[in-house]
Amino acid sequence: MNRITSKVFGQYWNPYWAIGIAGVLSALYFGLTNTVWAVTGEFTRLGGQILMLFGIDISDWEYFKLITIKGSTFERTDGWIVWGMFIGAFITILLSNNFKIRVPKQKRRLVQGLIGGIIAGFGARLALGCNLAAFFTGVPQFSFHSWIFMVATAIGTYIGFKIVSTKWWKGKPVLNKGNTATKAENKKIIQPYIGILIAIVYALLIIYFFVTGKPYLGIAAIFGAAFGILIERGQICFTSAFRDLWVSGRATMTKAIAVGIAISTLFTFVVIVVYGLEPITKIAAPSTFIGGVLFGLGIVLAGGCETGMMYRVMEGQVLYLFVFAGNIIGATFLAYGWDHLGIFNTLVKSGSKINLIEKFGPITALVLTLIMLAVWFAVAVFWEKHYRFGTGFKKGGMKQHGY
Repeated sequence: MNRITSKVFGQYWNPYWAIGIAGVLSALYFGLTNTVWAVTGEFTRLGGQILMLFGIDISDWEYFKLITIKGSTFERTDGWIVWGMFIGAFITILLSNNFKIRVPKQKRRLVQGLIGGIIAGFGARLALGCNLAAFFTGVPQFSFHSWIFMVATAIGTYIGFKIVSTKWWKGKPVLNKGNTATKAENKKIIQPYIGILIAIVYALLIIYFFVTGKPYLGIAAIFGAAFGILIERGQICFTSAFRDLWVSGRATMTKAIAVGIAISTLFTFVVIVVYGLEPITKIAAPSTFIGGVLFGLGIVLAGGCETGMMYRVMEGQVLYLFVFAGNIIGATFLAYGWDHLGIFNTLVKSGSKINLIEKFGPITALVLTLIMLAVWFAVAVFWEKHYRFGTGFKKGGMKQHGY
């Protein structure tokens, strides 16, 4: 048993394959449900329902009217996308025998993770989506707000990189005393068996959904688990995609995400044209840019985006429980500020929904999107080849390419 799981899950998967498959599944999920792969909207609903548990009336909060709260998180498709991702990631972590409780040596990292999570959660919902709905699934929906969010996120991650590079943020290093590693021969490998058991129970739950007339919950549970498996095995994290550019110039994840979005764009385009579905478009407004900057800043301070946070929590990294809590707090505070603090009137109301298909027509919108993604990929290749931390671009690199 352990030989089989070790062969399949012993190594992480090629991120190009993992995120490429996620792109295909994302388009398929849209075709089946007419909704997109997203998580922070559900985080916000969870925050609202937690407030209700404490007797706080949120019935007049306009943001919750916008995203709607019906039933519990286990009765919503968005809920099962989220919990499915957690469970799918956990199953593969157990199959790879990689679960271990990990507490940061510097306890200040827990506070930093909470703060980063709050900023990221607030920014994500201000922009009406995180790295998924406002980015990975937003671009294939041809929603212009995604491109604003993408540029803003890059700026935010650069600011975050500058902050986390300072001595006052890093604090004093903590030295490990002695060798605390557990000897392999004394370790009984039972995690893969637990992973298989959880997978069986989860499969029975999915069957239950279909048998009891809840097919959409079953579909969401299937796709949620598939997304969780892919992001964990591919170690897909949008934080590293941007942060690595500033830290080392490494662009592997950046290029993989560009390819994944391109694949998703092609398949989503087919779904929209063939089945006549209306693409999901979000408002492009000052809130989109500000939210993107805050999101980029927050995910670097936290040490992970929403997708990265999810599989790291399931690996046993305690830090990311604080990041998760921060995401919910930040998203819920945005929901409060939407009307109570005038955020909508100040930053959102002036915007409008802009879809490239409506603006330019289907074929032109597709070509433009693929060209922009190709430019993104080319810039990432150039950046990886010539950028070095501390020295910037290599001398002659810019001249050689005509810049």
